[in-house]
Amino acid sequence: MSNFDKLKLIPKVEIKGGTNKSGPITHKKESRKYEISGSYDLYNKKDTKVTLTGSYGKSSGKDKFKTPGGEFVFEGESEPQKFIGIKISKKFKRGGDVMPPRNKKNFRSTKSGAGMTAAGVAKYRRDNPGSKLKTAVTGDVKKGSKAAARRKSYCARSAGQMKKFPKAAKDPNSRLRQARRRWKC
Repeated sequence: MSNFDKLKLIPKVEIKGGTNKSGPITHKKESRKYEISGSYDLYNKKDTKVTLTGSYGKSSGKDKFKTPGGEFVFEGESEPQKFIGIKISKKFKRGGDVMPPRNKKNFRSTKSGAGMTAAGVAKYRRDNPGSKLKTAVTGDVKKGSKAAARRKSYCARSAGQMKKFPKAAKDPNSRLRQARRRWKC
């Protein structure tokens, strides 16, 4: 779909008029209204839709009176009216991500560190395009590097899990404790 297919312009012209006669006075009225409105839809990779809307309008009018004493004309024009709006809507997928099967190829046993293997991470990323999932940081890292920041973040999150699940925190062979040991927390 090209960008111009997403742009929707709606022009609108309205002309009204009429004549009234009461006795010797004739009143002729004419009004014109011009308006154009448009909308443009933008999409990104995360299922977010942004709709930009806008409109511009102007109106003018003319009143003409014919009387025995003469002819009078009144003309007027309104200030241009502008409107711009932005609407953001996000579509969420129900059911969550597609996880790979729980087998020896995709997940480690509890004794060997209790996390996803490199093959499991690769399968997950194939099934969920756009995913940034990575394997555990297990080696030595430079202080202040991205890997060190990932490790620090994981250790902080899993420390919260230790508080939330005290039974798993007490058991040295729980998946939580084994994963923390593998990440060197």
